Amino acid sequence: MPYLNQLIEGYRRFRANDWEHERDRWSELAEGQNPRVMILSCADSRVDPAQIFDARPGEMFVARNIAALAPPYETSQGFHGVSAALEFAVTQLKVGEILVMGHGLCGGCAAALTGQFDDTAPGEGHFIADWVQMLKGARDSVRARHSEIDNEAFLEMEQEAVKVSLANLRTFPWIAEREQAGELKLHGAHFSIAEGQLYILDEAEDTFRPVSMN
Repeated sequence: MPYLNQLIEGYRRFRANDWEHERDRWSELAEGQNPRVMILSCADSRVDPAQIFDARPGEMFVARNIAALAPPYETSQGFHGVSAALEFAVTQLKVGEILVMGHGLCGGCAAALTGQFDDTAPGEGHFIADWVQMLKGARDSVRARHSEIDNEAFLEMEQEAVKVSLANLRTFPWIAEREQAGELKLHGAHFSIAEGQLYILDEAEDTFRPVSMN
């Protein structure tokens, strides 16, 4: 297991450097966590929210999955990992904000846009196919606006996925109630890997605006 050895070496560097420099912070965290924001991000190895936002330990409650998708609210029995993470963040940790962060070159969004898994039979254990079906409506809209599946179409698909997740978040009653009461704010963002640029969704204007470096 050669990569495990690399992980262990990384841990040793962390223990000797980061952990040592944050001793007081880790002592506080030993008593519990109190993050004020939840980040719903893609599982892609290139978009680590803690690195992008230069966050200290314990600052963010993070859930990561394929394409940073929030499913719609469901009450069926099953293993609803993302929904459980949302419920824990909102009702137990009482975070004040949720940020959905999509990103450039997203494989999950690309699979949805190209229809890579369209021929996969539902309910047969093909989890990616079922998961990206959440983007079917958005995919159809993007395809209707683009005669070719080009870079512009992929970017639009990634941004539409963020909007789908925000809409799905608002189907959870305990999210909708808190947002309406002003106790919870929802945000959307898109991180461009190629540019290293973060874009924030202006829902009123339905556009993603780059974050200024000033």
